[in-house]
Amino acid sequence: MTYSVSRRDFLAMSAKGVGAAAISYGLMGCGSEEKKTPGEFLHGVASGDPTHKEVILWTRVTPEYDGEVLVSWELATDDAFSSLVQTGSMLTNIGRDYTVKVDAIQLEAGKQYFYRFKCGDKLSPVGKTRTLPEGAVDSVKLAVMSCANFPAGYFNVYELAAQRDDLDAVVHLGDYLYEYARGGYASEHAASLNREVLPANELISLTDYRTRYGQYHQDASLQKLHAKVPFITVWDDHEVANDAWREGAENHQADEGDYDLRKQSALQAYFEWLPIRPWREGNHEDIYRSFSFGDLVDLHMLDTRLVGRDKQLDYADYMHPDTGAFNDKAFKADVTFPYRTMLGQTQLEWLQGTLLQATAKWQVLGQQVLMGQMSLPAAIATQQLSIPQFAELGALAQLAGRAQAGDPSLTVEELTYLQANQAKLTPEVLAQLQLPAIPYNLDSWDGYFYEREVILSTAKAANHNLVVIAGDTHNAWANELKDYKGNAIGVEFATSSVSSPGLEYYLNIPLEQIPATEAAIVGMVEHLKYANLKDRGYMMLTFTPEEVRSDWHYVDSILSKDFKLASDRSYSAVTKIGVPSITSV
Repeated sequence: MTYSVSRRDFLAMSAKGVGAAAISYGLMGCGSEEKKTPGEFLHGVASGDPTHKEVILWTRVTPEYDGEVLVSWELATDDAFSSLVQTGSMLTNIGRDYTVKVDAIQLEAGKQYFYRFKCGDKLSPVGKTRTLPEGAVDSVKLAVMSCANFPAGYFNVYELAAQRDDLDAVVHLGDYLYEYARGGYASEHAASLNREVLPANELISLTDYRTRYGQYHQDASLQKLHAKVPFITVWDDHEVANDAWREGAENHQADEGDYDLRKQSALQAYFEWLPIRPWREGNHEDIYRSFSFGDLVDLHMLDTRLVGRDKQLDYADYMHPDTGAFNDKAFKADVTFPYRTMLGQTQLEWLQGTLLQATAKWQVLGQQVLMGQMSLPAAIATQQLSIPQFAELGALAQLAGRAQAGDPSLTVEELTYLQANQAKLTPEVLAQLQLPAIPYNLDSWDGYFYEREVILSTAKAANHNLVVIAGDTHNAWANELKDYKGNAIGVEFATSSVSSPGLEYYLNIPLEQIPATEAAIVGMVEHLKYANLKDRGYMMLTFTPEEVRSDWHYVDSILSKDFKLASDRSYSAVTKIGVPSITSV
């Protein structure tokens, strides 16, 4: 059975929560009983996009030879499959890379199910899934993760999350895979770990992306987590290319062919290989949608990357080529331009309409990039000075200022130190120290100021308890969200990465300087309450009618499968209902 739903109808239903819509991917038709190509299941099973009555079931069959493959499936209330709820079969072929995607419908709300697939005499692993609850809900638990780079190390974070038995869903905020060629980004240990990427080249074609997804899905830890809990996913940039936007990407060059063709290939592979429900069959571009966990949580998944985003601003365009002076006036005019968009008009209107109609106690935006204001001194944001250098030179400049003013409280030691280091305060350094605070990451919402204000004002008008979740940076953060007038609107919790390195890698921060650097950043950024710059992990969100609690869990290594929880780095924070602030626990 196939349901055809127009874009307008889907938007109207989605505004009430995706549970209001019953959409089949159109893949549940039975095929001929003639003998079909035999195959086996090497890529595990997965489920995703649960609603109150539906859930997507996924697998891939590896055929012995090219041809159509008949795959049957079973859904039951027990793992012995003695109490079957639904069964069916479908044909798959090379046109969908032998993936199998079933929209199991007419299920019971808030119920656990087991599923499996069969091809010939081969059975797939058994998967476990659940539908979303309706009505009054006491608790919702979501594991939030992002940024899994295969050659950087083992997926121990997936393994750690798979040890839990209390998850309602995994929310994956993008960078499910990376497009780089073998030997590229964060591949220093790939050969020794036997994790060199396939194919060896950068991902450009549909076959390239499919091959890389296939490699990821053969990872035992990823298979284990997929089989245990439904995923709710959204892409970020690396599912296509680094720093992607509506019409291009930093990592797409002119000699790599047509960008739109590359993007379409990447998104087709994404929909083939992930348990996500399309708006309609063949639509691989629209991904924003809502999920309703009873009266407790409405989760709105956004595409902040591909469907509407304007090109990122570049600080280099505002730096004087000779003096290095920063054109703050021109930058502020561009970054606050009212027609500058990250979501695009259609998605923004959908989000506003959805928020204004939403009724759950907690409204959650599941999206990729940091929404909190993350301004740092411009000398640091533009990497003219490191954080330790800025701290040292700033303190030295303060001493010089006190000495120039004739401060009688200066000690002999301070004067001696100043005399020994005065030469460091060159005119260039003094100019750098006087630069204003600016956003450190223009790929985030800090580069799209006006539209962020629109979203925050919409949440404020609806008097919502707003929680924004983010990935992308490979580091963990907790921000209090305030509008430009200083009104407290909500909170933001951001997860670290599964395996991709973060600021500790980019800034080459020595291990012993990590705690001081984290403290310095929290001290510099006005509304920032927590930062972890070193560890790989995931974020556990627990919602109750009284509060939302975020627990950050980290592994002690991704370079060995013999890992453990890095309990000394764990951190917890709480936000109470009606109080948009963050308190450490």
